[in-house]
Amino acid sequence: MTLKIAIVLGSTRPGRNGEAVAKWAQKIAAQRDDAEFELVDIADYKLPHLDEVVPPAMGQYTQDHPLAWAEKVASFDGYLFVTPEYNHSTSGALKNAIDFVYAEWNNKAAGFVSYGSVGGTRAVEHLRLIMSELQVATVRSQVALSLYTDFVSVSETAPRRPQRGR
Repeated sequence: MTLKIAIVLGSTRPGRNGEAVAKWAQKIAAQRDDAEFELVDIADYKLPHLDEVVPPAMGQYTQDHPLAWAEKVASFDGYLFVTPEYNHSTSGALKNAIDFVYAEWNNKAAGFVSYGSVGGTRAVEHLRLIMSELQVATVRSQVALSLYTDFVSVSETAPRRPQRGR
């Protein structure tokens, strides 16, 4: 059985850097032959701010958009979240997408690629807490990209090669 991993693009902002970062991560992931990787753009699901009456933990989705999102999330064995850092946290759009479903995340694993002025590390700190509540095991290491040193003109991804011993 081949593992299926979602590369979750966690920004919906027009002109977002996240799309370039997610495609960069997907290109690297494609070099592996031990899992299948799929880019999942939360913008494609047009999730409004929590519009279901019953809490997601109940699994009683009544509208098409949470049903489609739940089906997509459930289809993966793990996730690689690509997140910006906005105001010392992840994007509201990603938090909303995560909160839309519950059981579909449970008992899986997640890793993180973050970006921002200080690499997006604080966004990932918050995502780790959220994933813990959703019973998702997180990978300790993360990729943290600085808008100042890992992008060209703050729009094109150009990560530095890590130095050995660091």
